[in-house]
Amino acid sequence: MPTRPISRGPELLTPAQARRVYAYNEEVFGRFVRRLRGRSWRSVRRKREIGHQSLFDTLVHILNVHEVWVGYILRGRTSDEELQRLFDDPARHPSDWKGFRAYNDRVWVTVHDYLSKATPRGLSQPVKVFWMPGRYVASDGLLQATFEQAHHLGEIIGALWQDDVEPPEMTWVGVGPCTPSTRPRRGR
Repeated sequence: MPTRPISRGPELLTPAQARRVYAYNEEVFGRFVRRLRGRSWRSVRRKREIGHQSLFDTLVHILNVHEVWVGYILRGRTSDEELQRLFDDPARHPSDWKGFRAYNDRVWVTVHDYLSKATPRGLSQPVKVFWMPGRYVASDGLLQATFEQAHHLGEIIGALWQDDVEPPEMTWVGVGPCTPSTRPRRGR
């Protein structure tokens, strides 16, 4: 059966929804970073048959995705020169936890800055990048980075299960806006 394109309104996410989704993204990502930092360096750098080989490199790739989408594409910084400078930046390719921490902080500051200024009009603005065909708007880009993070965290989960290691909690209901500390109490 043929699939139909997803129908879209002028925006997929409101600014408040985008901030909630990204608060979740950052919290879940941080949980995975903490879990992997607790493992040996050899374990996190070991080549595995996942998309970016090692667990560490997969975390770095997730940051790369957020940075290019939120820091560049959604801001209209898509010239070949700008993107090439970004792709060549050595800070985007950390080789230890110290470099990772600096890069992690840089990316999330960029995300917070973008989301703090997000408007309905801005989230419905068309954006374009050479490697992604089609028509899409800024909120699609936020969701693209979100879903790519979920995909790659799934790879990490599978690798952790292979090592008989429990992955961190990552469900929206368990981590997101409905966490136990924010759930309304039932009347007595």
